[in-house]
Amino acid sequence: MSTSGLVKCVVWDLDNTLLRGTYLESLPGRPPADPALASLLAELGRRGIVHAIASRNPPEAAEYAAQATGCVFVAAECGWGRKSEALTRIAAGLDIAVDALAFVDDDPYERAEVGAALPGVRVLSPEDAADAAGWPEFSPAEVTEEARRRASLYQQRQRRQEAEAVFTGSHEDFLRACQTQVTIAAASPDDVPRLRELSERTSQFNSAGQALSAASLQALIGAPARDVMTVRLRDRFADDGLVGGCVIDRRQERVWTVPLLMMSCRAIGRGVIDSLLTWLAGGAARHGAAAVQVPCPVTERSVPLRLALTRAGFRARPDQAAGHDRVVFRCELGAPRPALPDWVTAPGET
Repeated sequence: MSTSGLVKCVVWDLDNTLLRGTYLESLPGRPPADPALASLLAELGRRGIVHAIASRNPPEAAEYAAQATGCVFVAAECGWGRKSEALTRIAAGLDIAVDALAFVDDDPYERAEVGAALPGVRVLSPEDAADAAGWPEFSPAEVTEEARRRASLYQQRQRRQEAEAVFTGSHEDFLRACQTQVTIAAASPDDVPRLRELSERTSQFNSAGQALSAASLQALIGAPARDVMTVRLRDRFADDGLVGGCVIDRRQERVWTVPLLMMSCRAIGRGVIDSLLTWLAGGAARHGAAAVQVPCPVTERSVPLRLALTRAGFRARPDQAAGHDRVVFRCELGAPRPALPDWVTAPGET
C-alpha cells in the first residue's frame, strides 16, 4: 500500500469496460463509451487522479477511447501481454509506485492475474468502479490547482522526455536549455493546502513516511527555530508550481534537523531534489551549523530518497530513538559545498 492509501492513477481496460462493446469486433463502426464511466473519468480527473489504458487492442483503440470519453490518458499499453506487466510499465513511466494504481477490467481472469502479480493494486470490476468516487482512496483531502492540472502536466512531461531523448548535450545542459527555474522560498499560509496535498500524495520522496495535517503545517510556519520551505519548478514546457518542500528544525545547537523533506515525482530527474539538498547544507553552514540531518524510513519505497541523500553527501547512521526501521542521514559541513546551479533562486544565495 502507498503511504497515504490514495490512488494516483486508474488504469482502464477498454472492451466492455470503458467501451460498450468490443473494439475489433465493432469495425467498421465503433462501440460507444460507457456514459457512467466517462462521467467518472471526468470526476476523478477533477480530483487530480490521472487515467491510463491497458487493453488487448491495437494502439489506435486508445486514441479512439480518448475521443469517445473526452479524457486525457497519460499512458496507454495496448498489446497482448499480461496486464500486470502493462501496469508495471505504466507505473514506471509515470514515476509512481505500482500500489498507487487502481485497475478496472470486466474480465475476472484479468482481474485475478493482476491481483495475484501486483497485490498492492486496487482491482475493480466496472460495477465496483461506478461506486469508487465515494471511497476514501479516491477522495483526497485537498484538491489544489496543481492537482487539477495533473494530466496536462504529465503530457508536457512526455514532451520534455521526447526532447531530451534527441538532445546531444549533458543532462545539466538540457535543463538549462529547457529554461529550468527552481525557486526555494519560505512558506506562507496560502501554501498550506498544497503542502498538505504533497505530504499526503508523496511516498517515494517523503522522509516523514506519513502525511501531515494542515493544522500542523500551519503551526510550524513562523514557529520559533522552525522553518517551512517550498520548492517551485517551471521550464519552457510547463509551470509545475509547488512541487516540494521541507521542514527545518533549528532547536538543536549547531544541527539542522529536517523532519520532513518531500518532492513530487514529476520533479525527479530535473535537478530539484539535488538543489534543495545543496541549499540545505549551504544554508546550515552559513548559519554556523556543523551538520544537517534527515531522519528517513528504511523501506523499499524510500530507496530513491535514500539514494538522493547519499548522492548529496549525506551518510546513514542508525536512529537510536526509532529502532531498525529508520535511519538518520547526516551531512557534516566542514568541507566546501558545491554551488547551486544558476537557475536556482533561494534565500541566502547571490
